[in-house]
Amino acid sequence: MTTPPYRDPALPVEERVADLLSRLTLEEKAGQLTQYFYFGLPELPEGFDLDSLPPEHRAFVDQPRQVEAALAEGRLGSALFVTDPATINRLQRVAVEKTRLGIPLLFGFDVIHGLRTILPVPVALAASWDVDLIEQAQTVAAREARAAGIHWTFAPMVDIARDPRWGRILEGAGEDPVLGAAVAAAQVRGFQGDLGADRILAGPKHFAGYGAARGGRDYDDAEVSDSELWNVYLPPFQAALDAGAVTVMSAYMDLNGVPASANRWLLTDVLRGELRFEGFVVSDASAVRSLEIQHFAADQTDAAARAITAGLDMEMAMSDAAFANLPRAVADGLVAEDAIDAAVRRVLTAKFRLGLFEHPFADEAAAASVLDAAVHREVARVAAERSIVLLKNADGVLPLDAEAVGSVAVVGQLADSKRDLLGPWVFDHVTDETVTILEALRSRLGDATVSYARGAGIAERLFPSEFDRADPTVVATPTDWDDDAEIARAVDVAAASDVAIVVVGQRQNQAGEKASTATLDLPGRQLEQLQRIAATGTPVVVVVVSGRPLDLRWPDEHIPAIVQAWYPGTRGGDAVASVLLGDVSPAGRLPFTWPRHVGQVPMIYAHNRTFQPENQHARYFEEESTPLYPFGHGLSYATFEYGEPRLDREEIAIGEAATISVTVRNTSDRPADEVVQLYIHQRHGTSTRPVRELKGFQRISLSSGEERTLAFRLGPEELRYWSAGTRGFVQDATLIDLGVGGDSTIPLTTTLRVTTAKEQR
Repeated sequence: MTTPPYRDPALPVEERVADLLSRLTLEEKAGQLTQYFYFGLPELPEGFDLDSLPPEHRAFVDQPRQVEAALAEGRLGSALFVTDPATINRLQRVAVEKTRLGIPLLFGFDVIHGLRTILPVPVALAASWDVDLIEQAQTVAAREARAAGIHWTFAPMVDIARDPRWGRILEGAGEDPVLGAAVAAAQVRGFQGDLGADRILAGPKHFAGYGAARGGRDYDDAEVSDSELWNVYLPPFQAALDAGAVTVMSAYMDLNGVPASANRWLLTDVLRGELRFEGFVVSDASAVRSLEIQHFAADQTDAAARAITAGLDMEMAMSDAAFANLPRAVADGLVAEDAIDAAVRRVLTAKFRLGLFEHPFADEAAAASVLDAAVHREVARVAAERSIVLLKNADGVLPLDAEAVGSVAVVGQLADSKRDLLGPWVFDHVTDETVTILEALRSRLGDATVSYARGAGIAERLFPSEFDRADPTVVATPTDWDDDAEIARAVDVAAASDVAIVVVGQRQNQAGEKASTATLDLPGRQLEQLQRIAATGTPVVVVVVSGRPLDLRWPDEHIPAIVQAWYPGTRGGDAVASVLLGDVSPAGRLPFTWPRHVGQVPMIYAHNRTFQPENQHARYFEEESTPLYPFGHGLSYATFEYGEPRLDREEIAIGEAATISVTVRNTSDRPADEVVQLYIHQRHGTSTRPVRELKGFQRISLSSGEERTLAFRLGPEELRYWSAGTRGFVQDATLIDLGVGGDSTIPLTTTLRVTTAKEQR
């Protein structure tokens, strides 16, 4: 029998796709555009009466059978949430060997910050300001995922987040489009590489504006001006696409009144037109079915038709996919089959590019060794070390001298919670592999007495997290916890020690998806406990475990040292101990503005001058309207001296570029990293511009006394912006004030003149 062209690996991908597409029925095409969750077949007792279960339980138990039936009938193109290589291979064998055309499945999973080896949460990775490290970290994640049989991750999340009430702030890179773009590109490179055998497809999400959810409430609608969309929210997506991202995930919510997953202007005019994306777009979970729920589509057939004609290529569904109605939509004249063909062509192209037709199966024998790789844990440790931010260090309390400290009190439930240090949105972890802060300190302080008190309970959520049901390792404060007694014991332990390390923050299920918050307060009585420990007179170091800024006004005023550890991952405890004891000098920098309390949000550094800029600090009548810690903030155990920025030319024409150089010197007696940041302000133009804009950064390592000269480019790519005045991108003839230093509050001391070509002549 003649081998069909689509089976010939020597042919160009385009020819193979065209041949295979020509052989598909309309129903099979709809199947290729359908992705189902697969939670595995449950083990039921022999003779069990499935009909005896309540409808919602029966649907959950029966869902995997429905998925397998769809697979056998060629009505499934992708599956997600499977991590067992044997299960993946069993399902893949059905697709490849028992369906008419043998098209392999594309297996996806949320590999957000690691699979087996858990890395710091993404906002922590962004706090490293180290794009090489971020790429290396996500390469580890990709290697483990591909070994398990996963081909595709729904990451990176590149949504700009400017409201810390939003739980998913921890999945992104913070508030700034330049930092966000650099982090997005690094993650795509790490996940995808050259799409070799140990890489996976990246899926930047959520297109677009999801991080602007009203009130920071997950899933609520977003109203985003054109100016903000083009200048703030879209640049990280553009960077991810420029780095080669093959897929994009659309957002759940309404953007300016139109659901993002059926917004033709957004998915076709902007994404494919302006941003030049050529890959395929997948919906977020049940987002197509939700078009009817959101009172946008009349029914599920209308939902499918409106989504695919808008530019959505694949539906992610729990069951009963709306895209199953596409053949009917074609028959009813709601959709042209050409639109379906275009979507199928993009999905098949990705499968061919990944080599799935030649290598559809996971190597079950090799998977364990990849997942167990010790080198991956070392990458996680280094990533956690480089992400930690030293927020405050009065009088040089840190680093602690391991030789001089005789007794240490470690206080707080998060100090010894393996699950919480991993952070949310991990599902295939081995919790016992986590090194806690307490364990690491005991290991490093072998000759000292390290006493531990769990202390105050951490208040539970009013509305429980549905994701906890899928994670048997989740921990919580026992219901019979005696706060009074445990706080008193923590105070006694601290009073009897040379130093107290108090770990405060939120549990992992108090951050992430469906974990928005109305307050930034420390949960429960953690603040009261800290105040009582401080009153003992024992020197106190606060370590914060969280994925968002919390209200640290009292600690900032009364505690000498504060360390932001984030959710640091599998080797997080080792990293925290290394920073506390001075093995490394912290060089993490905040990727967002840290407000004083929730009443200030949203608060960003890149705001416009507006009216009476001299009173910007006094917008609120009872408190300064300034952040507790500025964007880019982070302290070091070393000291650095910056020279005056030097321009290679003081004047450029529109379209030309200037180079800014600065010399940075380590003036301390220890090696350390510094994050060098370039900020600008445009004085006048077509639109008003923010008081500060990050335009470049470099993380560098300097030995004691070493100096280095760094160069930054300022050209049209850095200086143009989208203006509501012209409804398009502009670059102005203007004056650009600039400065280079350690955070967003540095003075802008140098000026670059930008002229028209006519002015220069």
